[in-house]
Amino acid sequence: MATIRQRNWIPLIFVFTIVLVGIIAALFFLPGYKGEVGFDVTILPMLNAIYNCFTFSFLLIALYAVKRKNIKMHRTFIWAAFGSTFLFLITYVIYQFLTEPTMYGGSEAMRNVYLIILLSHITLAIVNVPLALISLTYGLGNRIAKHRKIAKVTMPIWLYVSSTGVIVYLMISPYY
Repeated sequence: MATIRQRNWIPLIFVFTIVLVGIIAALFFLPGYKGEVGFDVTILPMLNAIYNCFTFSFLLIALYAVKRKNIKMHRTFIWAAFGSTFLFLITYVIYQFLTEPTMYGGSEAMRNVYLIILLSHITLAIVNVPLALISLTYGLGNRIAKHRKIAKVTMPIWLYVSSTGVIVYLMISPYY
């Protein structure tokens, strides 16, 4: 049986990315769930922002740790970043399933700023999925040279995505 180091995970990672993006895109175009859910769903975007904040913080700590050559701490906080990103993904999908899209209600100029940030956030979030997973598999497989090379691209993108997730929430939250 192939180990993490020997197996080529890239095709599986790209299939996973395509399926994930397809599910999220489908949820955007489907009508929101009309039944009673038993709680105020507008708390979910706030949880998303909190999870993004955690992810951003965990990534900064992981970056600090690896710069100090503390690999154990680096791994711990990378796993924490994946964990908070996973929690974000779950609450994001649930919210998209349960609601209609929220429209930005600010001025035209601020709407344009919001849309630029949102578009860059979404585009780079899609790009980040395979990058983060490939970086993870290289790290777990102890393929350090490949891991470092892709992590130098992945880390700034993931930091941008997690920080702009919070900004997007702050800009759209008055309109929920």
